[in-house]
Amino acid sequence: MPVTTHQVRVRYAETDQMGIVYYANYLVWFELGRVELLRSLGLAYSQLEKEHECILPVVEATCRYKAPARYDDEILIETRPALLRGSVLKFAYRILRKGADGAEPMLLAEGETVHVVCDDQLNKKPLPEHYAAALRELMAG
Repeated sequence: MPVTTHQVRVRYAETDQMGIVYYANYLVWFELGRVELLRSLGLAYSQLEKEHECILPVVEATCRYKAPARYDDEILIETRPALLRGSVLKFAYRILRKGADGAEPMLLAEGETVHVVCDDQLNKKPLPEHYAAALRELMAG
């Protein structure tokens, strides 16, 4: 299934006392991946909120850590839509360390987030059709 990839460099503030990226920062990178995936489709999360009065609260998040990321590593955030059913969305992620000199990237973590499309009172509502259509098209490949 097609993925979008966004590259970031690990900042010192994202690391712990051991010089390893603090585990919760992977969830921040997942969010960055979601926002950039929508942007790559010509859609904006901010417009979803302002124009369509939709929010996408996270109702479940998983992350499996394979290897540590460290300060100044170049990280690739791979994101793909994994499920779109009614008001439920699932995204899948892979966090990789960019390979040096053409080497294959190394898998650092993988995970998923599940979201429910809601209004500002947390009542379920459908995803606007042009967002749903774009995600379905990406999922179809």
